[in-house]
Amino acid sequence: MKWSILQLQKYRQGDMPLDEAVNLESVKLRNPEIRDIKPVRVTGSCTIGAKKMLCRFRLEGTMTLPCSRTWVDVELPFSIESDEQFSWDEATLALDDEIHPVIGDVIDPTPVFEELVLLEVPLQIHSENADEMVQAEGKGWSYTTDEEYNARLREELETKVDPRLADLAKFFESKDE
Repeated sequence: MKWSILQLQKYRQGDMPLDEAVNLESVKLRNPEIRDIKPVRVTGSCTIGAKKMLCRFRLEGTMTLPCSRTWVDVELPFSIESDEQFSWDEATLALDDEIHPVIGDVIDPTPVFEELVLLEVPLQIHSENADEMVQAEGKGWSYTTDEEYNARLREELETKVDPRLADLAKFFESKDE
């Protein structure tokens, strides 16, 4: 999704409608936790002025992230609404630092879409059955719930005999016979 400034001049009297699917696979390079992202549907409209363009975007899609507990794939649907401004005029850019500069004669909103999607990635996400999982293992890692770990630790402490007292236990065994 790219527009040339000359191409946009025909929309100066009204809004330019948007409804397009955008491939944002490049967000996986910026955040390796994103395992997959389906094409994102971008809808909205843009108003074109003499020196800047104001766009209302709505991004809807699904990304796949790892579960924080079990490391299985979790699909996270997202819906983002944002108002963004683009300008090709140096004086307009100097007035407001929240306006995206246009380099050359082409407006490319893809980096803005990537930033919006990256902001939607949660710090933790859990799969539906993460609470049901008690124990799991893999090469060089293992997962156990706190309850299971504490129960196993208590069991080890109860059955473990202090080596200094091992001979004393034998003494009582021989007395009973």
